[in-house]
Amino acid sequence: MARTRIPVIAGWFTEGAGEEDFRLLGTRCRGCGSFHFPREDGHCRNPYCSGGELTEVPLSRRGTVWSCTDSRYRPPPPYVSDPAVPWAPRALVAVELAAERMVVLGQAPPGVGVADLPVGSAVEVVAGVLDEDAATGTVHTTWHWRPVGWPGAPS
Repeated sequence: MARTRIPVIAGWFTEGAGEEDFRLLGTRCRGCGSFHFPREDGHCRNPYCSGGELTEVPLSRRGTVWSCTDSRYRPPPPYVSDPAVPWAPRALVAVELAAERMVVLGQAPPGVGVADLPVGSAVEVVAGVLDEDAATGTVHTTWHWRPVGWPGAPS
């Protein structure tokens, strides 16, 4: 059966890109230079800016762990998960992007736990899978924050 890849939220990250080209997509205000993620298409979120011309920009691929925790429970809807599959804890990571001067949240990939993500350590954004429906072949894609140099990562 052919697999259909569907982004969890269209327009928040590059789709169909190779691992080296995978990026989160934000917007930047031409007036004040503020970056926004999730993207903002209506107005600049900076309360001191009267500008509103926003341009889509790829965000930095790497950042540093600002904070992290693990989820020990299955999140409620609208989170997509198969209730027949036992819940496995996942690390949730807050990553500081220095160039954009912002913090972006996301999950770590399977197998990466809180102990692998000390505050201040380097991480990189990679394509990930949130959910897969074997019956329909649908794969919901998202992003993950993986430690730089993690086994299996390209060198």
